[in-house]
Amino acid sequence: MTRLQIELLPILADNYVYLLFDPGSGTSGVVDPGAADPVLSRLAGLGRGLDWILLTHHHADHSGGIATLKRETGARVVLSRRDVDRVAAIEVPGDVALGEGDEAAFGDLAFRVLETPGHTRGHVSYWFPGEEALFCGDTLFSLGCGRLFEGTAEQMWHSLRKLAGLPPTTRVYCGHEYTLANARFALSVDPDNPALKARVEEVERLRAEGRPTIPTTIDLECRTNPFLRTADPGIRARLGMEDACEVEVFAELRRRKDRF
Repeated sequence: MTRLQIELLPILADNYVYLLFDPGSGTSGVVDPGAADPVLSRLAGLGRGLDWILLTHHHADHSGGIATLKRETGARVVLSRRDVDRVAAIEVPGDVALGEGDEAAFGDLAFRVLETPGHTRGHVSYWFPGEEALFCGDTLFSLGCGRLFEGTAEQMWHSLRKLAGLPPTTRVYCGHEYTLANARFALSVDPDNPALKARVEEVERLRAEGRPTIPTTIDLECRTNPFLRTADPGIRARLGMEDACEVEVFAELRRRKDRF
């Protein structure tokens, strides 16, 4: 049974901030606070303080609220070692810089750091194995993946394979509500996939109702997300890349999505 309470908080144009709460210890946290005011307002409504800020990468739409949140709540930041000098208001020691495989406590719970470069060179994801929850920022999206701003196609492909290897029931909490746009591209390269067609119908219904499409799961993404299906014969045939290696197929999918 999972104990971690997770609340999605939409901010900015299409970002998601995640409020975390461990009821056993009373520990409270937030993932990727791109803005402080919505977080502070919601915490006040819940009657909670803030102990931890988990940051997946340095981009402002994920980190913009950190300085204010630290000042107003005294919260400490967990972030990638590669991002310590790229985020304002970080102070080590005090804030905690971690890397691949490092584990840390969140109250009575535990999470593990997974380095997932590609979108940025310092991108990390946070996996709560006992809670079946993954916070992956802009690496893996529902039906998509992040753009390659600082990393290579090979780095991103390896990052995605790492996440795809997590337990199938793992719930995936990504950084943006991009699923509907991703679905249109996915159908263009994998039109005969029945699982994808069913997922697109679900996504269209959820968005029409004003509801989030997140969380998804590792199992669902492995069955529907073209960026995790680089070995699929149908996708390869549609790209004319039957004999290409998987990284080359991924790179072509990413190029096509950039132009879609």
